[in-house]
Amino acid sequence: MVGTHLRGVPRREIGDGSEIRPYLEMKSSLEAPEKQVAAETTAKSVIDTSKMSKGQRDALELAEASRDPLDERGSFASNLFIGRYDFDRIYPWPAQSAQDRQLGEEFLTNLKNYLRENVDADEIDRTGEIPQKNIDDLFAMGAFGVKIPKEYDGLGLSQVNYGRAAMLLGSWDANLTALVSAHQSIGVPQPLLLFGTEEQKRKYLPRVARKEISAFALTEWNAGSDPANMSLRADPTEDGTAFIMNGEKLWCTNLIKAGVLVVMAKTPPKMVNGRERKQITAFIVDVNSPGLEITYRCRFMGLRALYNGIVKFTNVRVPRENMIAKEGQGLKVALTTLNTGRLTIPAACVGLSKRLLEICRKWVTERVQWGGPIGQHSAIAGKVAMMAGDVFAMEAITFLTSALVDRKAGDLRIETAMCKMWSTEATWRIADEAMQVRGGRGYETAESLAGRGEEPIAVERFLRDCRINMIFEGSSEIMRLFIAREALDPHLKVGGAIFNTTLPMSERAKAVFTSGKFYAGWYPKQWMPGGSGKIDNLHSDLQAHIDYGARTSKRLARGLFHAMARFGPKLDREQLLLSRFVGIASELFAMSATCSFAQYKIDNGEPRDEVLSLANYFCRSARMRIDHHFAGTARNVDRIGHRLTQDLMAGKHAFLRDGIV
Repeated sequence: MVGTHLRGVPRREIGDGSEIRPYLEMKSSLEAPEKQVAAETTAKSVIDTSKMSKGQRDALELAEASRDPLDERGSFASNLFIGRYDFDRIYPWPAQSAQDRQLGEEFLTNLKNYLRENVDADEIDRTGEIPQKNIDDLFAMGAFGVKIPKEYDGLGLSQVNYGRAAMLLGSWDANLTALVSAHQSIGVPQPLLLFGTEEQKRKYLPRVARKEISAFALTEWNAGSDPANMSLRADPTEDGTAFIMNGEKLWCTNLIKAGVLVVMAKTPPKMVNGRERKQITAFIVDVNSPGLEITYRCRFMGLRALYNGIVKFTNVRVPRENMIAKEGQGLKVALTTLNTGRLTIPAACVGLSKRLLEICRKWVTERVQWGGPIGQHSAIAGKVAMMAGDVFAMEAITFLTSALVDRKAGDLRIETAMCKMWSTEATWRIADEAMQVRGGRGYETAESLAGRGEEPIAVERFLRDCRINMIFEGSSEIMRLFIAREALDPHLKVGGAIFNTTLPMSERAKAVFTSGKFYAGWYPKQWMPGGSGKIDNLHSDLQAHIDYGARTSKRLARGLFHAMARFGPKLDREQLLLSRFVGIASELFAMSATCSFAQYKIDNGEPRDEVLSLANYFCRSARMRIDHHFAGTARNVDRIGHRLTQDLMAGKHAFLRDGIV
């Protein structure tokens, strides 16, 4: 819910995505990995820009220059799309070491006790304000500097421990979660840890670790998903020692409480291959800078204490040394930051979902209707079982990915995107079903429940607060497009030039030969039978699900290849079709992580039958969803629906507007 993002690139902002143009949603759903190798020629080599407007080309080239292709399929999830099922990348489970767990234990215990005893989440929701004492106390215990190294006054804890903290916060109050998360994940700490100079770290990290909130400013009125339209400018002074900023930013989370901002601004363009390329640059800006004005606080359906607003810059002078990374690398800073920062939301979702599951577990046990607890009735039992299975899988994918981040286990942008997309959608389902299970008591506010003598269980607050999770830091639609873009990446490298009409025929003919050679060896392998092979120390029930995953990964790869053969360069426009392939891969990732997690639980003393019942239920449910996705790739109403929407946009079907105020 912060600034804008590249067209198709995950963002933290409030918006319905309606401004996203179909063509670029797919081609520019991009993100930079940890390594920083520029991909200057990607767009030219695999994407036909001949039929694009200048604005579309500008946005695309800015996007492609800010991403790096997956030169090697370096992660479990990315390999699913090419039929390679590398279960050994995630098994055995990458358990948190006893030492790392111990390092975080005191802080996490203090945080848990503090939230329970000192934070009134319902009062925060009612007033729309977080008490300053809560903020000060959290600063004192290090909650705003969890991953900041100790040498800069932070706690120096791991990604897994940070996830555990987010889980605690998410289970208690979403407003505090947003404040702490936005500050660390996209505010000053993470960009400086990744890209900052030593001088910047020494100057700013102690401030944001112990006393000052930070925020991130990217979105503008006319630059939602298209940073090429960004209007806030940072023009260099004549002597080159500083930049002068002018413009406004919208939906800047934490702004109202912030002391320092990360600001994305348009800097003078540069010439690349004889053409002008727009540049976005990242800066650190102190809120007390002359000319900086906070003009408005935004209010929302949920997160009523979210400190989000509009900031105006009028001739704000920013020293050159406050530039993060190099000039023109602002989007790379933003997108690389999100690779890891995006994991905070699913970790918080785990906490909220566990809380809702426990509320429902108790309620369906205690509430008696028609002669027995309502949990004995299958209509309710099915809802609670779904919650339990999804909670287990959500915890598996989130903390698997967090552990891999700590181990620096390759490029995990697909995993983090899947965690964000899958977990936020699962949490919304859980919150929705929790309200249904609680009935009228779910819809009633906690204050009203308490007023008439019942336990103040705030299901309606949880529902309102969690809805935004499917929108900020990359809406579900954007996540699917981003993942789909990366899924096609290896195929674009092999055969993308065939469809690029701007290339000479000789180059396109060469691409036909090269791709033919590749697919002659690759394609038959996708039809080979067999599962994953015998996996040591894996329970037979779990082995069956892993074998299914290996077979289905090949089926997924075949389906994606067939779609490319059918649609050619127009495949990027088949967004609903691509979203089904992404859905299949995401379910396979969740199944696989669940099986690895389940075996770890069994090996560490959890009741085997209880663990297996959860894992089996979830995996069988996931298989049903996968079947549904595959069916939709063959038979659907996508084209009919698209035509219907165009008719509605043109003003047809006027009778649908009859009878309303």
